[in-house]
Amino acid sequence: MKTKYKNIYDVLRLNRYIVLAVVMCAFLSITFSVWTSYRTNKILLNSAFAINNDGSIIPLKLITQKENFKVEALAHLELFHRYFYNIDASNYERNIEKALWLGNSSVDNLYRQKKADGVYNRLLQYSLVQKVLTITSELTEGKDTYGFRTVTIFEINRGTVVDTYELVSTGNLVIVDRNFPNNPHGLLITEYFEKTLKKLDYEN
Repeated sequence: MKTKYKNIYDVLRLNRYIVLAVVMCAFLSITFSVWTSYRTNKILLNSAFAINNDGSIIPLKLITQKENFKVEALAHLELFHRYFYNIDASNYERNIEKALWLGNSSVDNLYRQKKADGVYNRLLQYSLVQKVLTITSELTEGKDTYGFRTVTIFEINRGTVVDTYELVSTGNLVIVDRNFPNNPHGLLITEYFEKTLKKLDYEN
């Protein structure tokens, strides 16, 4: 005759299997979580910032800087040349200050030279408006730096007369720490040089 104790032993044995299964599942879950966290951390350490189509920066996106370097470099050059050359009597101080964050002493020296030559005084005296029309840059990769050649087309509005100029500038780009919002691309212009400047004659 079977007793109820045999059923109790069966229940206890079943409970033991259930407990072992739960413990095993918990162990596997914890192991997977630790591995996932480690892998995510490695990805984050080797990643940079996302780039919009217009070259602006979106922090905390998992896209490596190397893959997006060209986009960032061109955006950096675009930003610098607009700040440095798209000026008028009301904004030149603010724009020049922003431009100086994007370059090293070579940019600062050029600014001081222009200031000594009276460029900004004439801007104020005659209410000139210097407007950038297009900026086209080419990059060349070196050993430790990246060279660039930029063609900037801008016009100077003197009220009754508007003259258009083509400026060719050269320099190098080096990678530095990002500084939001002053230097969002983490690049610095070095050895900046205004190579040629010529007036363009457009026929009507």
